[in-house]
Amino acid sequence: MKNDVILINKPTNWTSFDVVKRIRGLIKKKYNLSKLKVGHAGTLDPLASGLLIICTGKKTREISTYQNLKKKYFATIKLGFCTETYDRESDEEDVGDYTKISTNKINELSQVFIGKQTQIPPKYSAVKINGKRAYEKARNNEKFKLNSRSIEIYSFVIKKIYFPYIDLEVICSKGTYIRSLAHDIGVFLECGAYLYNLKRTAIGNHDLDLALNLENFEINLDKI
Repeated sequence: MKNDVILINKPTNWTSFDVVKRIRGLIKKKYNLSKLKVGHAGTLDPLASGLLIICTGKKTREISTYQNLKKKYFATIKLGFCTETYDRESDEEDVGDYTKISTNKINELSQVFIGKQTQIPPKYSAVKINGKRAYEKARNNEKFKLNSRSIEIYSFVIKKIYFPYIDLEVICSKGTYIRSLAHDIGVFLECGAYLYNLKRTAIGNHDLDLALNLENFEINLDKI
């Protein structure tokens, strides 16, 4: 565990840093260590759940390798409403009538949002602007502009339509914000939308089914 790659199923209402801190503390206590490098390969928002790859010790040198892998998500989008954060962390605002949107129009999403494209990150994100996080600037009501970035969506599958929600399965490149994708879907459908739920189900060939929750990680660590 001191030099390892650990697959964790991150729960909702935990930050990725919370998970790193918890795992670092458990391993340090187990092996009576004063210091231990621990990092994660791709942030999940607090309200998101799913696969988080944790690297410890010498394996932290490989973090960038995992960060560059394709990510797979299962997302629930809520139509007809927007939020400032593009997810449930802020209050929703009634934007448009989703009841007149046809199923055919929604099915067009899988063609519109596939392939290489540009995307603007949410203003409440960890993107750095002149050394300061965007979310810090947003919380301070500072005016700033986020530049678009190149991303790629390799697969976009509509799994279920049950107004005002739609479920999607998306495979995408590093740097893709599913919150921004949800917002852009709302713009395309002209009714507004935001990310209601998000679960990361895979990173490259690493699958959520093989991940431990934090309680099971602690139990397994005690058995070593």
